[in-house]
Amino acid sequence: MQSFDLMVIGSGPAGQRAAIQAAKSGKRVALVEKLEVVGGVCINTGTIPSKTMREAVLHFSGYNYQNIYGVNYRVKEKISMEDLAFRVQHVIRTEIEVTVAQLRRNGIEVLFGGAAFLDPHTIQVTNSRGHADYKAEHVIIAVGTKPACSAKVPINGRTIINSDQVMQMPEIPKTLIVVGGGVIGVEYACMFATLGVRVILIEKRPRLLEFADAEIVEALSYHLRDKRVTLRLNEEVASVEAVEGNGVVAHLDSKKKLSGDCLLYAVGRQGNVDDLGLDKAGVEADGRGRIQVDAEYRTKQPHIFAVGDVIGFPSLASVSMEQGRLAACFAYGKPAQSNPDTYPYGIYTIPEISFIGKTEEQLTGDDVPYEVGVAYYREIARGQIRGDTTGRLKIIFHRETKEILGVHIIGEGASELIHIAQAVMVLKGTIEYFVDNVFNYPTLAECYKAAAFNGLNKLSRF
Repeated sequence: MQSFDLMVIGSGPAGQRAAIQAAKSGKRVALVEKLEVVGGVCINTGTIPSKTMREAVLHFSGYNYQNIYGVNYRVKEKISMEDLAFRVQHVIRTEIEVTVAQLRRNGIEVLFGGAAFLDPHTIQVTNSRGHADYKAEHVIIAVGTKPACSAKVPINGRTIINSDQVMQMPEIPKTLIVVGGGVIGVEYACMFATLGVRVILIEKRPRLLEFADAEIVEALSYHLRDKRVTLRLNEEVASVEAVEGNGVVAHLDSKKKLSGDCLLYAVGRQGNVDDLGLDKAGVEADGRGRIQVDAEYRTKQPHIFAVGDVIGFPSLASVSMEQGRLAACFAYGKPAQSNPDTYPYGIYTIPEISFIGKTEEQLTGDDVPYEVGVAYYREIARGQIRGDTTGRLKIIFHRETKEILGVHIIGEGASELIHIAQAVMVLKGTIEYFVDNVFNYPTLAECYKAAAFNGLNKLSRF
């Protein structure tokens, strides 16, 4: 029986980084992937396809230039799913090639097949050619998630789909019902609305993206409504039915009936643990397939770790990568440190949202004395040049120490801009850093200086 120092189950972002970190530490590593290609959901059906589709939507729709050339400006008048899929498939192929090269370069053995524990140190890998058993000193579970399902919503892969099936749609619908106001649902709602699709978004909570800053979410909701998206908040789906030759109908608990050409069910995701044989390893998962871990990502078995989306929030590819790296370090006693409080969040809506640190609601609940400085893209030259006059950047800082407590951005480039705030916060800078330093002109980064002046000027009144 072949043995390894570390076996990683799952080749998504968390699994890749865990395997590479261990290999660079001189360990013999195997990476198990049940699909025929590496990359997991992130590369093949989730993060990379959806973000690439977003870029294609922005390009073909002419969205970024409509403030300059008019709301009817488009690069292509009749946009098809083939137009979007062409760019998506190109990026997927490239990302797979890059990942394969990285794994090969680091001497990691890739085993294709489904993995299942036979005991805490033995894993069986099964594929079309049969099965083989392997011994592992340490194991890292990085199996990711799959779309959650509901008996109320009969997924058929055609008119009723989940988020992994979006790119399989034969054509862009005229009307799309999106069930779920979380990150995935809102991102796809924005994309299709930008293409001119009439979108109906159903969310059982009173607002979208409850973990984000309320002011930023309000701004996003305004943009959605401006694109003719109908928001059905505080509403829950009772049942969904496909209508032969006539799309789909969603029945709500409130007795409303909504019809559309297609329905996207995007209410959460479930851990991919059904076939792992966790009970034989002495590891447990909850009802949503999430594995509980400690601060070092260890499960109930000290030599078995779990990282990435399978352990739950925040379920971000960037965070999953870091969790995988850290778990491999902890497994072999290598020094490693990371601060989740300074992890940035990126939500690729249109316009995109990114933030770091605390929200106003959290600080208010904790009785922290804070002030806010805001800058608007429309007042920054680069905003006018880029044609984005609706974005804004908000800095929240402590009234007494001037410490930066949070930064929240909505607008194009938000997920890039946020790293300036991250660097300043990690290095314990104050809001005065932005006043005392020079930013290139014209850039969106100038928003930091404008927001800092805005916030500090409010303090000078007292």
